[in-house]
Amino acid sequence: MSSSHVLALDAMGGDNAPDMVVSGANVARVRYPNLQFRLFGNAEKLEKLLRRFPKLAQVATVVASDTVVGASDKPSVALRQGRRSSMRLAIDDVQEGKASGIVSAGNTGALMAMSKIVLRTLPGVHRPAIASMFPTTRGESVMLDLGANIECDANNLVQFAIMGAAFARSVQGVRRPTVGLLNVGSEESKGHEEIKRAADILRASELPLDFHGFVEGNDIAEGTVDVVVTDGFTGNIALKTAEGTANMYSTFLRATFRRSVFSKLGYWMAKPALLALKRRFDPRRYNGGMFLGVNGIAVKSHGGTDALGYANAIGFAFDMMTQGFNEHVISDLARLSGGAADAAKAAAQ
Repeated sequence: MSSSHVLALDAMGGDNAPDMVVSGANVARVRYPNLQFRLFGNAEKLEKLLRRFPKLAQVATVVASDTVVGASDKPSVALRQGRRSSMRLAIDDVQEGKASGIVSAGNTGALMAMSKIVLRTLPGVHRPAIASMFPTTRGESVMLDLGANIECDANNLVQFAIMGAAFARSVQGVRRPTVGLLNVGSEESKGHEEIKRAADILRASELPLDFHGFVEGNDIAEGTVDVVVTDGFTGNIALKTAEGTANMYSTFLRATFRRSVFSKLGYWMAKPALLALKRRFDPRRYNGGMFLGVNGIAVKSHGGTDALGYANAIGFAFDMMTQGFNEHVISDLARLSGGAADAAKAAAQ
């Protein structure tokens, strides 16, 4: 197998693994005919499942692993005891160059910890960040960090902005992404000192992005910017709030249409529009938390997704692999460092 288009799949990670993983890989095989897979997990189960998908079997290799990182395992325990797990072996595959990326629906904390230890970070990156796509009134935007880094300084936020913009360019096809720092107000005087300093650095940089300035919570759904940057504490709360709000509205909507005969009639009349709305906000479309900044491609799928959602996570990994995401990040960080060095030299003269 050529390592340029090979993905390592943690076939045992996720609520419905390995069936969901294999079915998802088969969906992705149709979308990306040049993609090949290395499936890590219980060899007997995986080979039995592959017999249902003979075309997938032609582009897949099974690598045996008898242990699995549990959903409740602490990252420290997974690091010590999970060296032969399906997750760890898949990550090792990327580090050894046998695959260009990994997709797992397993334990998020363990996946991040193992990726950081085994793959390390890209040159110039201090901390990896978790990024994901958000539906907006204008299309889609990317937001990071969503939980990997609880506390961040100005340099961390600047690096997140660079990585988010690189993702928007390479995966979303946005030529010059707009970037905003999530804050408690849009005025330049608002916020703590680290976020103000990050804004100053981004304003003064000559990076291939347009720094919008500060954005607020309502700007996320409005799609005010292509990339929303924040610390992991705030980002995770924003993510869970958005998910909870969406579930609440779905619950209210179902209850409203069941209220009376006329409500049920109204549902049947509105059904085509409601189905279109459901497709627009289908979480499977945005399934995939990208670990930006690690020296390799690592994507975390939601543990409870189905085959279609898992295939979309594979799609994110494939796009990052083939569109040179990591190369964009390295280049932009070097440009920022060069600009900072030039500014310091000029100030010293």
